[in-house]
Amino acid sequence: MKKHLLILILLLFQSSFSKSITETQKLAATCKVWGFLKYYHPNVADGNFNWDEQLFKILPKIEEAKTDVEFSNVLEKWINSLGKVKPYKAEISNDEIDYFDKNFDLSWTQNSELFSKSLSQKLKFIEQNKIQEKQYYVERGTEFVNEVEYDLFDDKDKNFRLLALFRFWNYVEYFFPYKYQMDQNWDLTLIEFLPRTINPISENDYFLSLKEISAKLNDTHAYFGANKLFEIYGWNSVPFEFKFIENKAIVTGFKNESLSALNDIKVGDVITKVQGKTIDILIKENLKYAEGANYPAQLTRLEWPVFSQKSNVAEIEFLRDGKIGVKEINFYDYKDLKINYENKSEKYNFLEDNIGYANLAVLTPDEVPAMMEKFKNAKAIIFDIRNYSQGTNFAIAEYLNPEPRNFVKSMDADLSSPGRYIWRKEDTPCGKMNPDYYKGNVILLVNEKSISHSEFTAMTLKVAPKATVIGSQTAGSDGRSYRFQIIKGLWTSFTTYGVFYPDKTEVQRIGIVPDIEVKPTILGIQQGRDEVLERAILFAKNGKK
Repeated sequence: MKKHLLILILLLFQSSFSKSITETQKLAATCKVWGFLKYYHPNVADGNFNWDEQLFKILPKIEEAKTDVEFSNVLEKWINSLGKVKPYKAEISNDEIDYFDKNFDLSWTQNSELFSKSLSQKLKFIEQNKIQEKQYYVERGTEFVNEVEYDLFDDKDKNFRLLALFRFWNYVEYFFPYKYQMDQNWDLTLIEFLPRTINPISENDYFLSLKEISAKLNDTHAYFGANKLFEIYGWNSVPFEFKFIENKAIVTGFKNESLSALNDIKVGDVITKVQGKTIDILIKENLKYAEGANYPAQLTRLEWPVFSQKSNVAEIEFLRDGKIGVKEINFYDYKDLKINYENKSEKYNFLEDNIGYANLAVLTPDEVPAMMEKFKNAKAIIFDIRNYSQGTNFAIAEYLNPEPRNFVKSMDADLSSPGRYIWRKEDTPCGKMNPDYYKGNVILLVNEKSISHSEFTAMTLKVAPKATVIGSQTAGSDGRSYRFQIIKGLWTSFTTYGVFYPDKTEVQRIGIVPDIEVKPTILGIQQGRDEVLERAILFAKNGKK
C-alpha cells in the first residue's frame, strides 16, 4: 500500500512540474538527438545499429508523448537500449591543434526547457566519451557512406519525409563549414520546415520546401534536385543564354544559334515578361529557391524557374531597338537543344598596345610555359577568370612571383568531434624563387560566374606584386563541392571544407572583391561590347583605377 502511494505521489509531483510540448518541438529535438547519437554514441557511430530503423521505431513513441517529462523518458529509454557507454581517458597529445569552433555548439543537449536533468546528463556523458574509432557514416574528406539505400523514396510516407529531412539537416549541422554564415540560424530552419514535412499542403509544396531548405545554406555549391521539380516547372527551356540586369533578362548569346534564329531571338533583346509575368516578379517569386552565397550568384540559378515551361511554347514580351514586342517562342527539351560545350575561343593572344590576354576557361597547365614566354615583355597581362578555370593557377603563379607566397588558409572537418573544424597546419604556397618573374601589371577579370576553383585561381594570382582585380562580385563559394544522394531520388550538394585568406578572413559569401568594379550594361551588350575587358585594357594602358 505504501509503495503504491509513493508511486502515486511521485506521478503527481512530476505532473505538477511537466508541461505540454508541441509536435514541432518534439520532432526538432528528436532530429538533433538522432543526429548527435549517429555521430557521437560509440555504439551507434560504429554502425552497430540500423539507424534509420531505430528512428522509425522511436517516432510512434515520440508522437505519444504529451509532455516534456514523457518526451524525456522516451529518449532516455531509447538511449539506454543502445548499450553502455564506457568512460575513457583522453590521451594527452603534444601536437598543438588549431580548432575552428564557430559551428561547434552542443549546448542544446542541456536545454532544461525540453530535457530532464538526467537526459541532459546522459547526452553530456556521451559527448565526453564519444566514439574513438573510425566513423561508420562519414569518411575522411567528408564522404557520407553506409546509409541504408531504398528502392524508392515514398514522399507519401511521413516517416520517409522525416528521414530525408533528418539526414540532410544533420549532414549540414556537422559537416558544412560555413553554417555560421547563414542568414538564418540552422535550428530555426529546422523548426520552420518541419510543419511542411509533417503535413505538406501538397506534393508540389513538399518538394519545393526541400529546394527552399537548400537555398537556406547561402552556398553557391548547394543544390537540391529531384525529378518532381522538373515536373512542377517543366523540362523545356530556351535556346539562348541571358543575364539578369535591372530586373530584366538580356540575351547575351546562344545555346543553339539556329533555334534562336528560328525564333527571331537576337543578342541584346531585352525580355521583360514571360507568360504575362514581369521578370522582376518572377525573380521575387523564385529567389527563395535559388541557392547562392550572394545575390549575383542567386540570379545565375534562376534560369530553371524563370525560363522553364511544361509546354513547348510560351509568350514573351521583349524590347528591341526601342520598341516593345510580344510573340510566342518555342521552348525545347534539353536533348533537343544539342548544346555544344566545346569552347573554341583563342587561349591567349596579344590585344592592342602589347597587352597579353589569356582565357583561363580553355588554357591548360601544359600551355602555360609557352604563353608566358610569349608574354614576357608584355606591357600587362589580363587573365580572364569569368569562367571555370582549368587548373592553371599554380603553373601561372610561378611566373608572377619572386618567391613562394601564401594565398590561402584551409580547414577540414574534425571527425573525432563532428561539428568542429581544424585549421590545416599549412597550405601549399604558390610561386617559387624566381628573380626573372614577370614584373608588369597582372589584371584578373572576375564576375558571378567565377566560382569555386575559379575563385581559388583568383586568390592564387592576386598575390602577385602588381595584381589588380577588375569586374564584379564572384559567386562566393570556395572549397570542395560534394554531390550526394540524401535518399534515393533526392540529390544535393554543398561545400565540405573551408577556404579562407591566410589571415583567416572569409571568402565564402563575400567572394573575390574587385579593386575596380565594372558590370555589363544593357547598352553595352546591345552594342556587342565587353565593358569589363575594355576597362581592363584602359587600366593596362594608364594604370589608373
